[in-house]
Amino acid sequence: MAEQKATTQTTDIESEIQSRKDNIYRSYNYVGTKETIAYLFNDWSNAFNIGGWNTRFKWDVVKIDFGVEAIVNIFTGVWDVLNDILIGGLVDSTRTRIGKFRPYLVMMQIPLSLIGLLYWFIPYFFPNTSGTYVPKLVFFFIFNVITETAGTFTGLARGGYMSTITPNPNERIRLITLAELLTGYMGEDMPGYFMGILYDFVTTGRISVKLRTIFMCMGVGCGVVSCVFTFWFFLQSKERVPQSIEKPSVKEGLKAVFTNYPVLLMCLSDFLGGFGVGTDEQNYWIDVHGSTHMINLLKSVFGLVSGPIGSISYAFVAPLRKRFSSRFLWAGADFYGDMVTLSFFAFGMYKKNYLKVWPMLVAYGFREIFAKLLFGVNKVINADLWNQAMDYCEWKHGYRMEATTSVARNLVLKLQSIGMNSVRLLVMKKIGYVQGAKFGTQDERTKFWLFALCTIVPFVTSILGIIPKLLWPLSKTREAQMYLELAQMRNKRINAYVEGVDAHKA
Repeated sequence: MAEQKATTQTTDIESEIQSRKDNIYRSYNYVGTKETIAYLFNDWSNAFNIGGWNTRFKWDVVKIDFGVEAIVNIFTGVWDVLNDILIGGLVDSTRTRIGKFRPYLVMMQIPLSLIGLLYWFIPYFFPNTSGTYVPKLVFFFIFNVITETAGTFTGLARGGYMSTITPNPNERIRLITLAELLTGYMGEDMPGYFMGILYDFVTTGRISVKLRTIFMCMGVGCGVVSCVFTFWFFLQSKERVPQSIEKPSVKEGLKAVFTNYPVLLMCLSDFLGGFGVGTDEQNYWIDVHGSTHMINLLKSVFGLVSGPIGSISYAFVAPLRKRFSSRFLWAGADFYGDMVTLSFFAFGMYKKNYLKVWPMLVAYGFREIFAKLLFGVNKVINADLWNQAMDYCEWKHGYRMEATTSVARNLVLKLQSIGMNSVRLLVMKKIGYVQGAKFGTQDERTKFWLFALCTIVPFVTSILGIIPKLLWPLSKTREAQMYLELAQMRNKRINAYVEGVDAHKA
């Protein structure tokens, strides 16, 4: 009898999957217009910053010695690993009326933002000091520890929260696509472009304002604007994926890296890719071509053509998702990006073009055009894979452990990054990079390595990261089955809770 019932249930599920080729939620949306607008502004505010200039801020303005920063990274990295385990367990054990993650986001967003603003005042606290000035280094170390701890709370909570605002994976893809497409037109990248132009004006002597003033004004201004819109989103949005009433153990969450196959693959891909050694491409442009040219402005001009192509690329997301599996898109987009990078490197090496500004700017423009063809696919698929992995955990084990699973996933990666971040800084020292030198005056050997470290070297040292992407377990049919059974599980959980409340009242 039990076997007959199980067979009947399996047949019903298979028939339901065939009739609902996308998933069980395909025709129902949970997030309203006002919350969608808040979601867009939250996504916009997350990128509305000058974080891409953080390296130049430390090198040119704060002036932290490479060797000292490598040591600081080791200590703060170890602390990061330890507090992740404790905080991840605390977040996953949280059960409140307003949700599991929302309390941390609402309570900590404003205080954390205010503390973060102090970072841009370091050059004012310690003006005209060397890269080994002890009081500055102590402040830098303590500040990193405090912000790392506070950032762990909000980072883990934010990651889990974004996977629970809707149980509908189609709606989740719609929100991600809408946000990634529209926020570019809303000016999320403008602080970076504007900072680059101001940087050019200062370093080429066209204006007499100090770099520390530019960084402080831009950093504080962007931080305040970002905080306001992010906080508004947390107030407007809700968690809608029901959590198990029983609080899962931290031990189960740490085991999730091995028992949750998608998480294991993502962890392995990040780990193998984490051995990549390189430097920001921005350093190549500034230190090789930035002495006489407004290089950041010129890059923006040559990259303008690729902008519309990046927007158009989002139109490819839906048909490509319908035609191909997540595995094909994840690995294929990675391989395509590598080929574009290799082509750029080959052109730079031909007759030492990497030393010639105009040929490289033209090559940069073409590279951006080809890279933007799959820009939308990369953005949407990479953002949704983690959400799929969390749904997979709930499907297989009956509970969600977003925070602790994220900690477990990042544990090995952070231990790895402690060493790799220090290696990258020491590599800069090894190639003969001179901190504080006038732009464009590094020797030719150093200029070559600055180019290689943003192209061929990270490609070669991280190439193994593509292998786990080829093993992603969710085919189109299995994904549909997962979401059908998840819908049934969630309905049973809610009904059991309501029946328990009614029985208690009676």
